[in-house]
Amino acid sequence: MSPRRNARATVAAPHRSPSRGKTRALGQHFLRDPDAARRVVELLAPTPRDLVLEIGPGKGALTGRLVASGAQLIALEIDAALAAALRERFAGLERVEIRVADARAFPYAGLRGELLDPLGRVLVVGNLPYSVGKPILMGLVEAGPAIDEMALMLQKEVAARVAAEPGGKTYGSLSVLTQIAADVDLAFGVPPGAFSPPPQVDSAVIYLRARRTPPVAIADLGRFRAVVLAAFSQRRKSLANALAAGFRLSPDHTRAACLAAAIDPGRRAETLSLAEFARLADHLPTR
Repeated sequence: MSPRRNARATVAAPHRSPSRGKTRALGQHFLRDPDAARRVVELLAPTPRDLVLEIGPGKGALTGRLVASGAQLIALEIDAALAAALRERFAGLERVEIRVADARAFPYAGLRGELLDPLGRVLVVGNLPYSVGKPILMGLVEAGPAIDEMALMLQKEVAARVAAEPGGKTYGSLSVLTQIAADVDLAFGVPPGAFSPPPQVDSAVIYLRARRTPPVAIADLGRFRAVVLAAFSQRRKSLANALAAGFRLSPDHTRAACLAAAIDPGRRAETLSLAEFARLADHLPTR
């Protein structure tokens, strides 16, 4: 993107023509509380050297504060009418680009190539629609070191799952796969009244700082991911039985793999640490 282009002139053409109905279908609730918006942006403290990608700007509660920071800004909005209103609002600003795009399919791994200042950070901020928050989060996590830090607003229940520690019912594959890629902090809660229209549940903001390397040694990230997903696919079953069902292996095979990894095959997936999942992946061929 050329820094000389303005917000009106840098709209990326969508693959499909989105509509206002899509925004409603995705369960979007627009942030309207200026204090909550301020706190979200302060988590990242963007500077003019940084690139900020905003997901789902909606009516611009966060966008205005991000623009005021002087950072290079790319905003992804699936609703063409909302995007047009944002382009009108920020017309003439050289470092602001509004793209009509679906955040579920955006190539986040290429974000560092959009950074104008090579010494700046790549930051992601967004009020993620409830119905698609998890797939968007996974897309961001899978981008790895292409992103430095993120501040994301999610349904409170989902945010708690992302930050959960082993041993509880909220700990699951979302927890493990996110925490392998990033340090996670459950920053603060946001009540329904902060949004328009108000949702029927509370929200929360999580702050993520990307890890350059996983906190535990992982020989094959694809295998690790497959093992984690299989282990949590049938939470009520023992670890060995869940893995057997997930990979269509005999229970004897998966029990032996658990024992080889020094893990009791009768345990449940929610009790395993990141290090134990990594050891299990080393001992359980998935192909």
